[in-house]
Amino acid sequence: MKGFFKTLLASFLGVFAAMFIGVIVLVGIVGAAGAGSDSTTTVPKSAILKIGGGLTLAEQSSDGDFDPAALIQGGNLDTGASLGILNAIQAIEKAAEDPAIKFIYINPTQINGTMTHMEELRSALVKFKESGKAIISYAETYSQNGYYLSSVSDKIYVHPFGGNTVFGVATSLNFFKGALDKLGVEIQLIRHGKYKSAGEQFINSNISEANREQNQAMISSLWRTISNDICESRGIDIKTFNHHINNLSVTMPEEMVAAGMADGIMTRDEMVAELTGLFGVEKEDDIKMITLDKYAKAVVKPNFKATEKIAIIYANGQIADSGDEISPDKYLKIISDVKKDSTIKAVLLRVNSPGGSAVAAEIIRKELELLRKDKPVVVSYGDYAASGGYWISAECDKIFSNETTLTGSIGVFSMIPNIEKIIKEKARVNIVNITSNEHADMMTITKPLDNVEKAHMQKGVEVIYDTFLSIVANGRDMTTEEVDKIAQGRVWSGTDGLKVNLVDEIGTLNDALNYTVNISGLEEYQLVEYPKVKNQMEKLMESFGQAESTINKLSDPETALEDLAKELKEISKTVYARMEYDYVFQN
Repeated sequence: MKGFFKTLLASFLGVFAAMFIGVIVLVGIVGAAGAGSDSTTTVPKSAILKIGGGLTLAEQSSDGDFDPAALIQGGNLDTGASLGILNAIQAIEKAAEDPAIKFIYINPTQINGTMTHMEELRSALVKFKESGKAIISYAETYSQNGYYLSSVSDKIYVHPFGGNTVFGVATSLNFFKGALDKLGVEIQLIRHGKYKSAGEQFINSNISEANREQNQAMISSLWRTISNDICESRGIDIKTFNHHINNLSVTMPEEMVAAGMADGIMTRDEMVAELTGLFGVEKEDDIKMITLDKYAKAVVKPNFKATEKIAIIYANGQIADSGDEISPDKYLKIISDVKKDSTIKAVLLRVNSPGGSAVAAEIIRKELELLRKDKPVVVSYGDYAASGGYWISAECDKIFSNETTLTGSIGVFSMIPNIEKIIKEKARVNIVNITSNEHADMMTITKPLDNVEKAHMQKGVEVIYDTFLSIVANGRDMTTEEVDKIAQGRVWSGTDGLKVNLVDEIGTLNDALNYTVNISGLEEYQLVEYPKVKNQMEKLMESFGQAESTINKLSDPETALEDLAKELKEISKTVYARMEYDYVFQN
């Protein structure tokens, strides 16, 4: 009878899903055809380049995802479109030389991007100013990232009822031991590194002194970069600026103007009148604006005439043993294809990863080592290039990092949950293990590790840590003892990473690309990106596969629970080279 109802439910959900998918596919095909018929974006003969307008910056450009819910809501079927940071920088470079672009107008409240993306975009704007063209910024309220970007402007204006939220850099670290104790879950943590605090949030109720030390140093370094850049652009004394920030005395429009953080207070109508005058027209309707994402589509084009190429490999996300993240399944083929392509003369590896599986990182590193025998590989660091992200790139030919990049975290750990208390005390289930050998059940996650098992796990962690040290020592021309002093799991900002020889140069993705082109010796080249960005139809079909998997789990909850248990066991089998936290900064 149980099997009958399971089959009945699965059949019902399957028919419903098939009908729904059929409608979505039809609309998707029509939408794709409509998208293909859009006219090419053109740049007006005279225009203002607007940075804002809902702009989302990302590692790679994407047309967004197909949103089936929009069918019901009557909204836009394409959501989440983003502009790759390299395309954004190259578009600004084009704008500096383009006579059609008269000046840049920034509305930072309509820009989504990480701290590092803002740093890279800001660097491009600093270079843009060398063309003699102006940059104007206006916002009701400036976020910290928004003001950091806007601070490069010739003129900064704020709404009379606006202000700013520049308060400094902050992040929050959560500790779960109390909650886990109440639930009856024990996390057994095996690690190496004084600063390797990954997992600490599960075994401690408060931060350790070493963890506090490294996080304070990192946060302070990020703030120095932001505050120094702001003060240099605005001509503000750094001590005075920090005094204002610490006393919250520059949050209102009048205070911003008095402190030199803004040049004037304007309503929206007054700002429009200002733009009208700067553009040299009499009416608002005569202002021609083009957003950065549209301008990039119009002017940043592949050089299909060139037969020789530079490849960019984006390693974006966590490092995993399998799946669609940075996994050997996916990246070994990419690296192998790049290696075999004789038209590719040099490679730029863009790393934006907090790390993950140490085994997967080593497999990818080894493949990159083989690639480097044929072609130079230069590295650019994004938001993160930590632990496993550093592992895969430490031996490459040259490393560029942003100042606000988080890197290092040279350390490893293994984490094994023990849910025995939940099973026995909460669920009232008694588990009896029958084993052939004394430690055959050590990975069952329903019993604590004994001392012999802990020693075994620690030995594995130590071997991997020593391997990590050797990789870094070889790549950075250091001794393992020298690496160990700056390792121990410690996370460094890009600025401090340069001081301790983890990186070679502070520079953006575009700086790294220019260096790669220079060492390739190519005068003309075509830029090719890996992995290839999925088109709308590929994303649509992928979402259907995910929907089918969800439906199968709904029709068979027992399987869903089994899958959860398998995932918990997989955690026990993996040794991680991963940064401690996914940092979310106040911006």
